[in-house]
Amino acid sequence: MTDTTDATDTEGTAGTVEAPDDAGAPLIPRPPRPAEADRTPSETDRADELAARFPALHAPQYWAWGRYDAQFSTVLPPDELITNIHLVGFTDSGRVVLCRDERDHWFLPGGTREHGESVASCLVRELREEAGARLLGEPVWLGAHRCVTDEPVPYRPWQPHPEKAWLWGWAEITVDSVPTNPDDGEQVVEVREADPAEAQRLLLRGHDTWWGELIALAVELRSRPR
Repeated sequence: MTDTTDATDTEGTAGTVEAPDDAGAPLIPRPPRPAEADRTPSETDRADELAARFPALHAPQYWAWGRYDAQFSTVLPPDELITNIHLVGFTDSGRVVLCRDERDHWFLPGGTREHGESVASCLVRELREEAGARLLGEPVWLGAHRCVTDEPVPYRPWQPHPEKAWLWGWAEITVDSVPTNPDDGEQVVEVREADPAEAQRLLLRGHDTWWGELIALAVELRSRPR
């Protein structure tokens, strides 16, 4: 289940807003950036390369729907901070699986961890609920947005607060069923296997530029030897 108040929500906004230089965003601390000392030289070089290649994805952002300051990094956060997981799922023909809900809103399958749920179990559940899909291999994590909010309470009582993390990954999947559409989640009306360019175009209808870069990053890393 995707949060109905999360970054896939388009009610009144385009999903995310880059942080303004002057007024508009709450004056709260920026999410911590991973320490360079925690990276090997090769990891630092790779991170710098990706930041240069995908500047919108790596730029500081302000997510107005949750009053979050957000910062993407390829350094993965601690498990206890991860509240949301979303996947760029590729079919065997290299197409990207997208979901469309009853609001005519396109999004990547994924959503919010339940209380005590592991990242792996959440991903399996969300793929089935929203896309009628299953994993064909282990996910590869692209990185995460570390977020800090000044909202007084967390979205759900068991979640970390005021800092949380959104985890992004890619994996080989197959669509072999239909969305289960639980009552407390989005009601998916279409699951489409789109070529990457079409997937970027559909996502950018209701999201900011960095969503297109997220797809491009997944496509590129999928093509590299592992």
